[in-house]
Amino acid sequence: MAQPASRSSPPAERLVRIPAELDFMRAAGLSVTYGTTLHALRNRARLQAGESLVVLGASGGAGLAAVEIGRQLGARVIACASSEEKLAFARKHGAEVGINYETVDLKEAVMRATEGRGADVVYDPVGGRHAVAALRSLAWRGRHLVIGFAAGTIPQLPLNHVLLKEREVLGVYWGGWAEQDPQGCRADLEQIFAWCAAGTLSGHVDAVYPLEEAAAALHAIAARKVRGKVVLQVSAEI
Repeated sequence: MAQPASRSSPPAERLVRIPAELDFMRAAGLSVTYGTTLHALRNRARLQAGESLVVLGASGGAGLAAVEIGRQLGARVIACASSEEKLAFARKHGAEVGINYETVDLKEAVMRATEGRGADVVYDPVGGRHAVAALRSLAWRGRHLVIGFAAGTIPQLPLNHVLLKEREVLGVYWGGWAEQDPQGCRADLEQIFAWCAAGTLSGHVDAVYPLEEAAAALHAIAARKVRGKVVLQVSAEI
């Protein structure tokens, strides 16, 4: 008689208890986007209260996490997105300023929003054509966080703009950091879950799809229709 395939369990130190106040759907969408963001803003960029934080793609999953965690850490959040509807969503979740980078010059708009000083930190999960303008909008010793490339293209950043104002370009690889420092990662996730359970973070879920409709979920993301996260729900029979 054939034996069922064995399933390895994750090590206990990687598990985080979900608070009773936090539902499973929101908890499912928290770890990667909010985990990446807290690591990026606190551990990599060393974001301080009172600093200015520019968030590209501010209505998406990673962008929304940056808006909310940036606000929680005391930053002045400048949300950047491609429509007024998306900017309104970001403002609802804590952004103080909104910039539509499809209709205005991104660097000039950031400089106006910071009274000519420039931003302290840029959080960029988008890449593509807005990355260079965002880098150029940074203040002296500003930090540019490279989160991902949702636009589909990897930008070529001009290093002279890094040199002349002693800016930092910081890579953020949450999965790699979780391997290097599992205890630190677990502590971050416990903090995120506690904030969400207390209502400080929304953990906003735009839609829940059954697993068999995963293609539809991916199409919604590709069409840039999603605000926050989508979650796939696995039936009990699987």
